[in-house]
Parts: sequence; C-alpha cells; structure tokens
Amino acid sequence: MKVIVTGSTGMIGGLILDLCLDAEQVTEIVSLVRKEGIRTHPKLTEVIISDFEDYTNYEAYFTNVHVGFFCIGVYTGQVATTKFKTITVDYAVVFARELQKHSPDANLCLLSGAGADRTEKSRTAFARFKGMAENRISDLGIRLYAFRPAYIYPVEKRKEPNLMYRVSRRLYPIIKLFGENASITSIQLAKAMFRVGLYGADSGILENKEILNHIE
Repeated sequence: MKVIVTGSTGMIGGLILDLCLDAEQVTEIVSLVRKEGIRTHPKLTEVIISDFEDYTNYEAYFTNVHVGFFCIGVYTGQVATTKFKTITVDYAVVFARELQKHSPDANLCLLSGAGADRTEKSRTAFARFKGMAENRISDLGIRLYAFRPAYIYPVEKRKEPNLMYRVSRRLYPIIKLFGENASITSIQLAKAMFRVGLYGADSGILENKEILNHIE
C-alpha cells in the first residue's frame, strides 16, 4: 500500500508518518515537505516542494496511491487572512486534484477542524475557509474523509503557538469533562486518521466524537 503525506513536519502529520512507517500494510510512503526532515527509512521518500500550488514536476509521486493525508495547516492569527486562505484552501485543493487525477480510487484524509462551515458564510476565517476547502475537494469526486477535531491536546510537550493554546493545555483536565465533542489527543487523532485512511469510514465528515470512535 502506497501513501502520500503532507505536513509530516507538523504535530499530526508527523504522528501519521510514524504510524505509516510502523505499519506492515504500508509499503511505500511519499512525504511532501518544504524542508528536509529528520526521518530516514527504506520505504520513505521525502520530496522537497517549493510551491504547494504547483506539482508539475512531481506528478509521478501521485500515481498508484492508496491513501493521501493532507495535514498542512497554520494557526489562526499567525499569517494574514489571504495567506491563511491560500494554505487552508488552495494548497488542499491542488493536492486533492493531483491525487484524484493520478490515483482516482485513493482515500483522501483532510485535517479540517471543528466548526468548519460548508455554507462558507461564517465571519470566522477558520470556519469559513475550512468549509470552503471541504466543498472544493468534494466537488472533485475523490473519496474524501474530512476530520473535524475540537481542541487537540499535544501529547508530546511543545512550544504552544499562542496564548489560547497555552491556556487550553493547562485547562485540558477540565476541557475533558465536557465530553467526547470537546477534545482529543494528538495521538488519538493521528491513529483515527490513519485507520480511516486505510480502511475507510461510513461518513465523509467526522466530528470529534466520530473521530474517537475510529481509534481502534
């Protein structure tokens, strides 16, 4: 089984890459990155991409793929709204289009987010653009699984990107009390995306609670 991953230098993409490396079912992995990573493995091919809106010279990597994992993302407020849209929508759609073109039977697992608004009318850029990405990819006809996690608790300690995430990490024991729609750990999310990528799911949209149901 061949998989192709974007965002493997990030938290969730990196965990998915580790799961793929450990899985006997996965025999070939293509990791599209902006800069060289730290992992080496006989079944891993790392491809440095300068422009995630143009795969003209990389089409061969998209052939005979069984699963595509799109995990590129940026936190709200880190970049201007126009750049946020480019990363969230345009990068995802171009990746999906390339996958559909060369491996039309592949599963595509998209790291979306809770509150993704498919009406595209939300005043919140995050919700509006996540919904827009889901819509544009769905229109391509590829088998899409959109994952909409709520708060993602980083199992491995990291430097949090902003104040909201620093506070959320401290309040995680309380957030957990709000139930299965409130939070998920980074490892749980990665495991669910990996399993659905390999075996599929009944629904193309997986909210936080549904994601938790696909861990095992």
